[in-house]
Amino acid sequence: MANSKRRIPSIRLARYVILAGAVAVALILLLGPTWVQPIHEPTGLAFHQLKDHPQYHEEYITERAPQYALVVFVLCLALWLTNLIPLASTGLLAVALLPALRIVEPKQAFAYFGNSAVFFIIGVFMLAAAMIRTGLSKRCTLVLLRRFGRSPRSLLVGVICSASFLALWMPEHAVAAMMFPIILEICDSLGLERGRSRYAKSLFLGLAWGAVIGGCGTFLGGARAVLAVELLHDSFRDHAGHPLFRISFLQWMKVSMPLVVTMTGVAVLLLTRFIRSEVTDITPATRMLNLRVSTLGPMSWRERRLAAVMLVTIFSWIFLGHWLDVAVIAVLAAVALSALRIVQWQETQEYVNWGVVVMYGGAVAVGAALKDTHAMLWLVRQVLPSGGASPLVLLILMAGLAIALSAVISNAAAVAVLLPVGFALCDVCQPAVHPIAMTYAVAIAAGMAFVLPISSPPHAICFASGYYGMKEVPKYGIPITMLALLGVLGLIVLYWPLVGVLLTVQ
Repeated sequence: MANSKRRIPSIRLARYVILAGAVAVALILLLGPTWVQPIHEPTGLAFHQLKDHPQYHEEYITERAPQYALVVFVLCLALWLTNLIPLASTGLLAVALLPALRIVEPKQAFAYFGNSAVFFIIGVFMLAAAMIRTGLSKRCTLVLLRRFGRSPRSLLVGVICSASFLALWMPEHAVAAMMFPIILEICDSLGLERGRSRYAKSLFLGLAWGAVIGGCGTFLGGARAVLAVELLHDSFRDHAGHPLFRISFLQWMKVSMPLVVTMTGVAVLLLTRFIRSEVTDITPATRMLNLRVSTLGPMSWRERRLAAVMLVTIFSWIFLGHWLDVAVIAVLAAVALSALRIVQWQETQEYVNWGVVVMYGGAVAVGAALKDTHAMLWLVRQVLPSGGASPLVLLILMAGLAIALSAVISNAAAVAVLLPVGFALCDVCQPAVHPIAMTYAVAIAAGMAFVLPISSPPHAICFASGYYGMKEVPKYGIPITMLALLGVLGLIVLYWPLVGVLLTVQ
């Protein structure tokens, strides 16, 4: 205990040092001469010199805008890394600084914030809230777990697979919060002791791992996927302002699901082979699950209507997402919840994490500003010469950085920090890395966070159970993280070319 008390001040001190360094860099950029001058390749002129150009005058940006955009990025990066203020507050700060520093007009700054990713996340949160309020999510969980309740091993497999499956269709933190009390009841019915029971430890680690893994499979489990797609849309547009690249709901599933299935199997293997269970009979837990299912009774009309809405929504995301934006579908589904009297608006309020929504809006705004001012492209070209890296090596490096960074900060923040850098690095390679491949590599890898309780909300929720300690999270989390990195490498090298994902621009 004494050691942990000594560590806390040092960790806090390190955070303040990081922030102080970032503030110092920001002040130098803010008050110093203009160093950041991106070059417009067709003309060879700096962008601020295009104001009166007869052909490219529309691409003019003010002289200090790129340098000030880096100021915002450096400050937000430090605040996201240190979490000294809430992530949502950093998102609001970003939106406020963009017009305050004259990087963009206020109208444009708030237009960045009101992007489709934000409304998609709101819609998904409301759907998850309806599932919890109506009891449909609990019914699905209990039915799934009851089918696996034959032995300690099969019940553990059921927890991992159920969490992974449910996280495909609702936010991973909601899955963990929903299943947490049920796993607690299982542990209580078996008389498992906190801090000593190996089986309880494996159940809660299985819940956290399953939710994290399943969250990488679709846009729904971890909204970082939608954030990454929105950054892709904002970073690559044609002259008419339309996105050059699109990723549909079905395309994301096709690209990521092999990793989800593989890592779910890896989680089962690690937890069943390396944590030996002291439990031999789970009859009390089976009785408890059967009793809970029987007390649910038949599905209510609210549950039936919600099930229909969910099926139609998922069908639309998969098969209609190529011509109707997924955010539009999510918003229409959220409206249907009230129109069909499934839930009242007040019932969903407490389940919508507005902090996450605000954080995502700010992250998109920072990424868009870096792209529109060409600041990140300038920075990358100062560090790496053209043709200085292999496309495959770059993708693997960015995936590794995403996994490492998501261990210590929110995986959404990791995507917000790394993806603009990745997009700027695409043109450094010869041939250039395809932006869609970079989007997949960073966003999918960032979801594989297992090393610390702060790595993701499911880990924080399960750690709060008290059935395992701080040292045991990295003890088992580091091996599965290494295997996840190998899994991402296998996706990039072996699987993506088979399903038409281009690693380089042809």
